[in-house]
Amino acid sequence: MADLYYEELVKRKEGGKNKLIRFGLMGLTAVLIILAILSLNIIFILPAIVVCVADIFIFPNLSIEWEYQYVNGELDIDKIMNKQKRKRVKSFETTNAEIIAPARSHRLDYYNSNTKLKTLDFTSADPDRANLVYAMIIADDNETIKVLFEPTADMLK
Repeated sequence: MADLYYEELVKRKEGGKNKLIRFGLMGLTAVLIILAILSLNIIFILPAIVVCVADIFIFPNLSIEWEYQYVNGELDIDKIMNKQKRKRVKSFETTNAEIIAPARSHRLDYYNSNTKLKTLDFTSADPDRANLVYAMIIADDNETIKVLFEPTADMLK
């Protein structure tokens, strides 16, 4: 018996906030390293080391891709950070989904008005691709959640 398998990779658009964080940390790191080298004073060396270590942990989290894997009714979503580190974020049994529809659909109006509904966003966050975003309302761990993702046409079938 053949398994149904579809896989898709969606790169999250780097927004202004991420760019500001990236360039701010790069600038701060450069200034502290230059001051540490010129002064050879512990007042500048310690913060330079701390900021360099912070860069190591923060930069990979600014470049994110989502990978959707659909296998026989199960949708697995992985987060790929900096094209190096993969982490399984969530798995959903699509047979438990109440509805899967375009995120802008009027069929979701009832759910969109629910303030207690938890939303998980696994999209590119690109306004140009907003019409490709789908929402899946699904019961998970005794709560109903809204999952936003960008499936291909094959995956939707």
